[in-house]
Amino acid sequence: MKTFHALAEQIKGWRQRSHPRNFLMPSRNATEPENANRGLSVRKQALLPPSPPPRHPSKIPAPVMAVLAVVSLTSAIGYRFYNQPQLKENTTAPKTIAADRDALVEDSQITETKRKDAQTGVVPVLKVDRTIDTNIYEQLENLWREIDLIRELAGSVPFVNEDVLSVDLQQFLRAASDRQWSAIAAAARRGNPSPGEPIPAIPPVLSDSLDSIRALSQLQNYQQQTGPSQLEDLLARIERARQNFQTASATLETSEENKLTTADKREFLALSDETWQTVKEAMQQTLERILAQGIPQGLPEEIQQEAIRIQLRSEISEPQLDLVARALAATIEPNLIEDRDETKRRAEQAAREVAPEVYEVRKGEIIVRAGEPIARREFVLLDELGLSRRGINWQGVGGTAVLVGGAIAIFLVVQRRTNVRLRCRDRLLLCLLSLSTPLLVQLNIKQVNLSAVGLLASSFYSPTLAATQVVLLGGLTGFGALAVQDGTPAGWEYLIPSAIGGLVAAIVAGRLRCREDLALLGGVVGLTQGGVNLIVTLIISSTPGTIWAVALPGAAICGLWGLAWCIVALGISPYLEKVFDLATSIRLAELSNPNRPLLKRLATEAPGTFQHTLFVASLAEAAARELHANIELVRAGTLYHDIGKMHDPLGFIENQMGGPNKHDEINDPWKSSRIIQKHVSEGLVMARRYNLPQAICNFIPEHQGTILISYFYFQAQQRAQEEGKTVLEEDFRYDGPIPQSRETGIVMLADACEAALRSLKDVTPEVAIATVKKIFTARWRDNQLMESGLKLEELPVIAEVFVRVWQQYNHQRIAYPKAALEKQPSAVISKQ
Repeated sequence: MKTFHALAEQIKGWRQRSHPRNFLMPSRNATEPENANRGLSVRKQALLPPSPPPRHPSKIPAPVMAVLAVVSLTSAIGYRFYNQPQLKENTTAPKTIAADRDALVEDSQITETKRKDAQTGVVPVLKVDRTIDTNIYEQLENLWREIDLIRELAGSVPFVNEDVLSVDLQQFLRAASDRQWSAIAAAARRGNPSPGEPIPAIPPVLSDSLDSIRALSQLQNYQQQTGPSQLEDLLARIERARQNFQTASATLETSEENKLTTADKREFLALSDETWQTVKEAMQQTLERILAQGIPQGLPEEIQQEAIRIQLRSEISEPQLDLVARALAATIEPNLIEDRDETKRRAEQAAREVAPEVYEVRKGEIIVRAGEPIARREFVLLDELGLSRRGINWQGVGGTAVLVGGAIAIFLVVQRRTNVRLRCRDRLLLCLLSLSTPLLVQLNIKQVNLSAVGLLASSFYSPTLAATQVVLLGGLTGFGALAVQDGTPAGWEYLIPSAIGGLVAAIVAGRLRCREDLALLGGVVGLTQGGVNLIVTLIISSTPGTIWAVALPGAAICGLWGLAWCIVALGISPYLEKVFDLATSIRLAELSNPNRPLLKRLATEAPGTFQHTLFVASLAEAAARELHANIELVRAGTLYHDIGKMHDPLGFIENQMGGPNKHDEINDPWKSSRIIQKHVSEGLVMARRYNLPQAICNFIPEHQGTILISYFYFQAQQRAQEEGKTVLEEDFRYDGPIPQSRETGIVMLADACEAALRSLKDVTPEVAIATVKKIFTARWRDNQLMESGLKLEELPVIAEVFVRVWQQYNHQRIAYPKAALEKQPSAVISKQ
């Protein structure tokens, strides 16, 4: 009997500890009777209608959940260790093994590698860009036009008969300095000395120039043959030619200088008309030949000029060769561009032409001898014939389990540091998201969903937690699924972009507050993955000349996969929010819309309560912003915290609109107290009926905690003294639990201060703060905030915020004069 009694007491204790009120409610006054803290009294239980049983989701203990996570992730990530050969490449054969049947096996891995190398190693195909050719010809014609204009200003050469002055001396005299020309003209007028006369000395300015002496000699001979008058005509013609040349030189100095220098252009003025025409024809023909052969990008300038000189040697003489070569080099530019379509076609053709790597063995033929190393060919044949001794690699599985356990430990440390609370269902969701990535790898999908994992985890929980998950999951996926082939990582050009895209999504998504911004984030993730894929492909490619025509399409596809995974994440996020009862910022913002059905009902059926809710929301939201709490959760939770008052709106004074008080007619404080208490239980029923998240449902009981309905409690005490009855304080307290978070604690304080602040009129802020602090002190001493996470030093901050919001609501207004209120409309005055 004693054993049965002890067992009954033990079960009773378990039930009391499992009750939310008994588990969370602080102890009352030590002088109260013991039965005052054991739940509802018998009388209260008999009179209250049965409330629906609370929904307690099945909970898995944290250690059990951690073990399940390690086992499931190890199973998914270390799948390649479950069927691993013992006789693999670079191992030693324990015995001589012969083929038990004929076999013809294709090595798909080597074949794919060769095809990829052939595809990326194709030399880019070049083609002539006719637009560039047209531009080069236009530049050459512009150069000719400029030189023709200057030559026309300078005049043609020869400007006198070659029998009088040679062409080279005419060019010299035209370009000589004024000092030289004056000395030559003066000496020519003196003429040659008569026989027996002394030979005059040559002026110093002419003695150093052979062309000056030759020109003077020919002018003096011309004077002897024709006379002084003919010499003066010749000198005048030379002077005119000099003036024209000086005008052309001045124009040349002011012209725009391009790749061809002014000195080179001046040399073209010295050419005769016949030589100039020959040069133009040579430049035209040489340019056509060079452009037909094509000029590739990156050709050194020295090689280009040497090629031009070789082409010009057969067209013009040596004196003009360097000048014309420089002119052409200043005009031409590379005209060969990559033919992407042809390059891609040749790359695909080169990949198709790669013959499959096939190994053949006959029955009875020895594949590998004892003690010899197993090469690639031998391994493929052994594996095909079932002789590679495949089985579970327990060492690899154990190593994977250690890595997974370490990753989970790191994740839990970050979770504690970031103070993110995770329920059992949250851990389950994160585990499922983590499992999705290695499962995709097993399905041979190279573009893994790390961007979707980062976006969802960041939106649901925390950017830091999501970034940690992406990094750890990317590393585990790389360890479990990716191998190294010939020293080159296989598949990293897909995993690294996916990991970086997932990091971008994880860091940004948690800070966004609308699905439109999340959609734009998907585009950013896609561009990031595409760019990183291009860079990684170029870095790890085994062929230095990797062609862009092959790399760019792969980068574009990688970027589209990143965008696609973000779209998938956005599409399934509402369903995950419903199934796993998640209160994301976006969902909270949607629930805060006053057009939601439940809020519209509250505004219609209990308008006073709705106005009370709006003021409480203003107070709580301002305090949450000051304390860096979850503002969206506070706003949404406050809007729904009093929905239970719709079960009996007139039972609450804010909805009576100055009418008779229902509780005066009832005249029973116990019954009135039950009506007031019932708005919590009815609110939970309504919240579940409308599928509100549990995070919002928590505000309905926790904003009242286990506080005492003091008005009816003291009324009951007065009546009990008159009738000689005993009043149980428990009958006049809410069932709780007390606030379990900073957000619900803030709402409890705001709800308690709302009526007091509304009642204050024409008082100073100091009086308002003192009133608020009295209410806070009462809640603190009643142990209502002991599990909320609010600190005592934060209460003065909240009080100041509440008073500041109260001042904004009760700002002063200008009193209109009576005459202004009684003033007639302007239309009436105008008629009068």
